[in-house]
Amino acid sequence: MVHAYATIDTATGTAEGICQTLRDTDGVVEAHVIAGDFDVMVEFAGENTQEILATITESVRPLEGVGATRTYVCLD
Repeated sequence: MVHAYATIDTATGTAEGICQTLRDTDGVVEAHVIAGDFDVMVEFAGENTQEILATITESVRPLEGVGATRTYVCLD
């Protein structure tokens, strides 16, 4: 099992709705509105890195209000 985290920059007023949508997405463990340089942090789990990449490219990036994302794959 591979775990990864992603930070997401969102359009004004969309962070909570994006979190709610992501919480119901396969491959997403948790999603939280955060303070700092980004607006949302998401934890992913998958069988391999390609599965996590597919979740991000197919389920996260197309969401209305999603801007820049940064993904961090866990090494341990």
